[in-house]
Amino acid sequence: MIRRKLLSVIIPAYRQEKTIYKDISRIQNVLEQIRYDYEIIVVVDGRVDRTFENASKLKLPKIKVVGYEKNHGKGYAVRYGMARAKGDPIAFIDSGMDIDPNGLSMILEHMEWYDADIIVGSKRHPASKVPSYPFIRKVYSFGYHALVRLLFGLNLKDTQAGLKIFRRKVLEDVMPRLLVKKHAFDIEILSVARRLGYKRIFEAPIEVDPKRFKFSSTISWKVVKDMLWDTLAVFYRLRILRYYDDSNKRKWRYDKDLDFKVNIG
Repeated sequence: MIRRKLLSVIIPAYRQEKTIYKDISRIQNVLEQIRYDYEIIVVVDGRVDRTFENASKLKLPKIKVVGYEKNHGKGYAVRYGMARAKGDPIAFIDSGMDIDPNGLSMILEHMEWYDADIIVGSKRHPASKVPSYPFIRKVYSFGYHALVRLLFGLNLKDTQAGLKIFRRKVLEDVMPRLLVKKHAFDIEILSVARRLGYKRIFEAPIEVDPKRFKFSSTISWKVVKDMLWDTLAVFYRLRILRYYDDSNKRKWRYDKDLDFKVNIG
C-alpha cells in the first residue's frame, strides 16, 4: 500500500464560539475529497469564550485542538500550529469562513503545478470571486500593497488573505527568525522566505462568502496604523539590521512553544 502525503491545515481561531464547529466540519469535508491524507490543527488564540470547548466537540483522530490562555494574535497562533504540524506541505486558513475552504484544494493544486515554495490565496487574482469592497478599504489595500512591492520586492497583488500553503522546508528555515505576532505576520514570513532564496511564490484564486465578508470588509484606523508600523519594522530588521540573516542567529528570540523540533512528535 502506497502511503499518501500528509497535508497539515492550521486554523487560527479567536472568539469563534458560535461558528467554530461548523467551520471545522466544512474544512474537513473539503479535505476528505483530496488525494492527500490530512491533519487539522485548530489553535484557539486565548481562552476568552467557549471556542476551545466547541471546537473540541469534534472528537476525530485527524483533528487536534490546542490553545493557550492569553490572546497573542493571529501570527502567533498560526506559528503555534505550524510548530505542531507533521505534514508537508503545511497550510493555514482563517476561521470564520470568509474564504471558501474549497480554496485549500486550489492552492494545493497550484503548488504542484508551479512546483512552488509558497502559494498565496489572493482576493485580487483575476479568477477570484470577491464581493465589492467599500471605497476606503480599496484605498487602504491598493496603498498597502504598493508599499509592500516597493519595500520588499514581493510581486504579489494580495499578501493578507487568510489562506496560504508552504513547503515544510520553507517553514523550518523561516520560523525561528520570525517576531511578528499580529498584523504583519504574512509580510514577515513572505519577505523572510524570499530573503532566504525561496522565490517561487505564486498567487491562487479564492472565493469569498458575501454574507460573511461584510463583517470583515471594514478596517479601523488603529489597525491600519499598527499594520503600517509592523510592516516598517519588518523592513528595518530585514534591510537595515539584517536581523533575519544567519549571521545574526544569536539574536533570534527563541520560543519553545514555536519550535518545530520540540513540539512535533
